Amino acid sequence: MQLENKVAFITGGGSGLGLATAKTFIAEGAKVMIFDFNPKSQEVADEIGAKFVQGDVSKAESVEAAVAKTVEEFGSLHIAVASAGVGGEGDVVTSTVENWERTNGIDYSGVFYTNKYVIEQLLKQGDGGVVVNLASMFGLVAVSNNIAYSASKGGVVNMTRAAGTMYAKEGIRVNAVAPGVIRTPLIDEPTLEQYANLHPAGRVGEAQEVADLITFLASDKAKFITGAIIPIDGGYTAV
Repeated sequence: MQLENKVAFITGGGSGLGLATAKTFIAEGAKVMIFDFNPKSQEVADEIGAKFVQGDVSKAESVEAAVAKTVEEFGSLHIAVASAGVGGEGDVVTSTVENWERTNGIDYSGVFYTNKYVIEQLLKQGDGGVVVNLASMFGLVAVSNNIAYSASKGGVVNMTRAAGTMYAKEGIRVNAVAPGVIRTPLIDEPTLEQYANLHPAGRVGEAQEVADLITFLASDKAKFITGAIIPIDGGYTAV
C-alpha cells in the first residue's frame, strides 16, 4: 500500500494511461479523483471506486475548479498526474493552425494549468506533494511529421524540470515519464505491430508498465527524485 491515505487528482483518468494509473493508485491505497472531458468517465469512476469531475483541461478555470472540488471532496490533495492528452497531426507546413492550437491547448497548456493549481494547493497545505506529468519519447527526440505533438511534449519536459527544481525545498516533487508507443484501446493491433519495430525492445509498451512507474514516482520510494524525465520507451531514445 505505497499510497495509503493519499489523495490523487488524475487528468484524463477515464481512459488509457490515466485509467491504468487510477486503478493502480486505488490498489495502493489512494483516494482518486478522475478529471476527464468525457461524461462517460463517471461510469468508469464508479466501477473502480474513484470520484469524478467533468471538465476541459485546456481551460484554466475548469482545472482550477476541479482541483478545488478534489480538496472539497477529500479534505486535502497529495498527488497529481497530468495525463490528459491528444495526438495531433501534420508537419510544420501541413499542420493546421486549429490542430496546433488544440494539441498544445490540451497537451501543453493543460499540463501547465494542472501543475499551477495543484502546486498552489500543495503550497497552502505546507506538507509537500507530488506531480507526475506525461511527456513522451517524442518530447525528448523530434517527430518531424507531428510538429504540434512533439513541440507540446518537449515543452512539458522543460516545464517539469523548472517546476521540479523551483519547489524542491518545499518538499514538492515534479517529475515526468516519457512513454514510447503504449498499447491502449485507441490504437488498433495492425498499427501496434508496425510501431513495435520502432523500439529496440521489439514490442510496444503496456499501460500497466507506465502506471507502475508513475506509482513509484508518486510514492515515498522516490522522494529524492524531482525535475526528472524518465523514458519508458523500450530503448527508443537511447539509440
